[in-house]
Amino acid sequence: MKWVYLFKLVLLMALVMPVRSIAQEEESAEISLEENTDEFQELFFEALKQKGIENYDKAINALLKCKEIDPQSHVVDHELAKTYQLNDQFALAQEYALSALNQHAGNLWYLNTYLSIVGLGESNFDSLKDQIPFDNVRLKENLIEILVDKKQYDLAKRVLKIMKKSGFTVRMTARMDDAQAQENQEEEVFQADESVKADDPLERLMNTLRTHLENEDYEALNTLSTEALEEYPLQPFLYYAKGLALNQASDFRQAADYLTMGLDFIYENDKLTLLFYTELAKAYKGLGDTPMANMYLSKMKNRS
Repeated sequence: MKWVYLFKLVLLMALVMPVRSIAQEEESAEISLEENTDEFQELFFEALKQKGIENYDKAINALLKCKEIDPQSHVVDHELAKTYQLNDQFALAQEYALSALNQHAGNLWYLNTYLSIVGLGESNFDSLKDQIPFDNVRLKENLIEILVDKKQYDLAKRVLKIMKKSGFTVRMTARMDDAQAQENQEEEVFQADESVKADDPLERLMNTLRTHLENEDYEALNTLSTEALEEYPLQPFLYYAKGLALNQASDFRQAADYLTMGLDFIYENDKLTLLFYTELAKAYKGLGDTPMANMYLSKMKNRS
């Protein structure tokens, strides 16, 4: 998972410290740094655990302690933004989301979190451009991906117009044209038309994934969901498919990571949420984390 790699990078960078001239001081500094690194890691994963069981105040406190150890960590800033948002503290959520994005402008997840906090539409588009590192090409590409997934085609086209022509711009323009043409057809023909749906690349992909699920072909499900997430990183069902396939392969840690991330993209879909909780309970049971497994089993009962 991207955030795991980023977290490891933070720890690696924390190890790069000025070398002291005296051997005794150097050894002492290394021991102190190792202790701080261990403390950082424990606090960070404690924060993720507390956030998962909706103890947002405790999660925030743990993350703020991480910030004291490593004030420049954009990974911690991003987690603080998401947790403050869940805790309805939107001003602080926006502050930390923007801090993470300014440090790592090309990160899709950071941009998506920031936009989920501030909202994005025609009325505030120009002001938001001035707040974020809009000159970053990768950020603009990520912004277009998010806008297209949300079917905000007019805004996406505004961003495309100020970008140099490339394979990405050509592909996204074609994707929007196809999507809008299909939507126009569906408006004209007010009926369930499976042949039209079959022409949608995303719908074809989902149908193939469902077929792999029905046939219990988990290896193919794992491969296809991995490829699909590169093209459609905001589709929660893809994270579910990936998590389920990893559970079947007994790769419970990665399964829990993918499923936890996918939960952030579910919007008012109780059925899919229950499926996520089911697989998360399996993943944590496989990891031997009984409290977390029971927590998701409890969430399933509350939702059903």
